[in-house]
Amino acid sequence: MSSPEDITRARQLKELEPLHEAWSNWTHTRQSLEETLPLIQDPDPTMRTLASEEFTSLTHTLSTHISTTFPSLLVPPSSTRDLHALLELKAGVGGSEAALFLLDLLRVYVRYAGSVGWRTSIIQSSETESGGMRDAILEIKGEGAYDALRWESGVHRVQRVPATESSGRTHTSTVAVIVLPLSEDAESMSGNDELFRMEDVKIEVMRARGAGGQHVNKTESAVRLTHTPTGITVSMQDERSQHQNKRRAFQVLRARLMDVKLSQDIANRRATRRNLVRTADRSEKIRTYNYAQDRVTDHRIGLSLMNLTSFLEGDGVQDFLDALRRNWQEEIMEDVVGESE
Repeated sequence: MSSPEDITRARQLKELEPLHEAWSNWTHTRQSLEETLPLIQDPDPTMRTLASEEFTSLTHTLSTHISTTFPSLLVPPSSTRDLHALLELKAGVGGSEAALFLLDLLRVYVRYAGSVGWRTSIIQSSETESGGMRDAILEIKGEGAYDALRWESGVHRVQRVPATESSGRTHTSTVAVIVLPLSEDAESMSGNDELFRMEDVKIEVMRARGAGGQHVNKTESAVRLTHTPTGITVSMQDERSQHQNKRRAFQVLRARLMDVKLSQDIANRRATRRNLVRTADRSEKIRTYNYAQDRVTDHRIGLSLMNLTSFLEGDGVQDFLDALRRNWQEEIMEDVVGESE
């Protein structure tokens, strides 16, 4: 079994991999460029043309390293880079259509997580009679899941004609998404750590209820936690036993409290420069899915993808996650520069 020192050393080496890879690519490209330069004066016209094309490609690669690759390495390692994620989705305006769109978004995140090798589990959901979901909590287990998906927090708006709309009128519905950080020990039911103390958590047990209020079992298996200092409440009834529901409830409580702590850290850091990051505002409409125009638009960075199917069923979501990550890195670099002035 690896010792804590071995694990720490392995993580440090992994953090250095991007730097090593960038420098190796830089030196290899420069060497190729130096070998190409004499060929530009070659007597053979065909060779000169090939060398000229290669020269253009290599100089572009070096320019990208200078303008993008090397500056991105200035971004300090994220303190949340190893965390998993919890995604909370809640249907907003739009009634049954919002519940159906929530199910569409849930499938997008499950499909994306599977494509990058992360494990997913729906730990709580509330279905509607129309086949949609009023709300859901999705657990995503995978290193870096939180950092990759954290900018999905916000209001997602869909504009489309519902299947039940006979007149063909476009409806607008919304789903609110909150991405929470999830640590390895999040399922622990012990308190007295940096996130909460057990004496600050009120624990209530009750009978689980189904749709319409009917009891779904005769034992008190449902659990509700209330964190008194913050007023955060977590209810869980989807598991079969009280112990399992309590474990899941504490998992969600820890994630929400960690999210509050991280959000406060960001606010304090940005407040010194009076530049609170807009992407942290969860009440803000962050993205629109327009079915008639076959378009997805992220309003924070002005990026549009004219292929809605690619986002919902393909790898289009990766384009947005990559662009949002680059935007975040640019903001971090501005912070670094600002702090050094």
